Amino acid sequence: MPKRKAAIAAGGVAALGAAAILLPNANASQDGGANAAAPKTLKATDASDLAAKLQGLLGDTFAGSYYDSGKQQLVVNVVSGDNNLIVQAKKAGAAVRKVENSTAELKAAAQTLKSKATVPGTSWAVDPRTNKIQVTADSTVTGAKWDRVESAVQDLGSGMATVKKSSGKFKPLVSGGDAIFSQVQGGNVRCSLGFNVTASDGSPAFLTAGHCGVAAKDWSDSQNGQPIATVDQATFPGEGDFSLVKYNDATTQAPSEVNVGNGQTVQINQAADATVGETVFRMGSTTGLHNGQVTGLDATVNFQSETDPNGVDTVTGLIQTNVCAEAGDSGGSLFTQDGNALGLTSGGSGDCTSGGETFFQPVTKALQATGATLGAGGNGAGDQAGGGDQAGGGDQAGGGDAVGGGDAVGGGDASGTADPSAGAGAGDQSGAGADPSGTGTGADQSGTGADQSGAGADQSGTGTGADPSGAGTGTDDGSAATENH
Repeated sequence: MPKRKAAIAAGGVAALGAAAILLPNANASQDGGANAAAPKTLKATDASDLAAKLQGLLGDTFAGSYYDSGKQQLVVNVVSGDNNLIVQAKKAGAAVRKVENSTAELKAAAQTLKSKATVPGTSWAVDPRTNKIQVTADSTVTGAKWDRVESAVQDLGSGMATVKKSSGKFKPLVSGGDAIFSQVQGGNVRCSLGFNVTASDGSPAFLTAGHCGVAAKDWSDSQNGQPIATVDQATFPGEGDFSLVKYNDATTQAPSEVNVGNGQTVQINQAADATVGETVFRMGSTTGLHNGQVTGLDATVNFQSETDPNGVDTVTGLIQTNVCAEAGDSGGSLFTQDGNALGLTSGGSGDCTSGGETFFQPVTKALQATGATLGAGGNGAGDQAGGGDQAGGGDQAGGGDAVGGGDAVGGGDASGTADPSAGAGAGDQSGAGADPSGTGTGADQSGTGADQSGAGADQSGTGTGADPSGAGTGTDDGSAATENH
């Protein structure tokens, strides 16, 4: 197999014809004018850095923060405390507001929910914009289960948490950026490559979802193809949902980039922590490129157990967003316009027609746990060095030979850089099965993702098998059902 074929760009097949929502100059930082106490205008990454510094400065007074994307300001919540510290926070450039619930009180409430409301189909995360815990129950939480959740929320008090219903069902969404496949008993499993990394022993590898690594050990870049990578570490359920998968060929090129289609890539410069309120982009092999906002951090999600009908697979520490995703998107890349790697697609509810919630494994924590570094020896956990020494896009594998079964990576030449906002949108799914020549937009997926008529046993909890062709609209004859995660 050519080395170029193994060099799967971190990310996946883009939806090409969607509206641009961000401008390049939206990232420009400013000093906020002559008044040092006025909130500064910041890009989301700078706001995240400032929030971390102010959390250390304010101590117990700090009660969370979020990014106001409209004003491009960091908003910091504070409870009663040292007024001098609050003045310092304002001088540092944050917009400061006083709230009722402290960080300690919100964490204690989350622990109460863990003991009283851990039922399949529920999740919760602190929403700093409301200074409350947002509890979500999916469509399966009815009857006594719903009463249990509602009672637990009410016991916390009216000012501590709120609960809402989701129309979908929380489930892992195996698939993601560039499609990857594995053969298991009963058919194939399809997931998505998240970000290329370098393992602690120096070998090339990539990150994907943990439930993908638990489902299968050996992975290929085409349906029924020879394995090109082997799972080294996998965590799911528990404290995260991530896998480290090592390429079998130690000379494999592993570019630190996200392929957003049409011969365009976004260079991934560093791993960063997400900030509530910032705009983010997700790549998935089923649904392509979509955007949305971070809505919560340190989220807990209770998936229905795949092995025990009465059990719960609880995953903690996730990023909550309103970005859509569908079956086949698990493991895919969550990133920012300016090249920060944020997360790996874990699971959620809804789809890219009606919307929903999607949860992501933070990349920084996955790097810390696995000992890997981002890209070809670039940026690991805690190392925020620039990405200038990473492999460029121009000599990487093109879409024509990157992914088998119709999952072309959009373009014969992966050169150039791209503004992901030019290809992000919630409605247009065209291009997810892009023409490998790079000249067309590919098959229109119409937001459906993949044919669910396959017959294989589903180990992901997402339903029946799905068409692995990559076009998302083909007919599965049931002979080799592919399980989309």
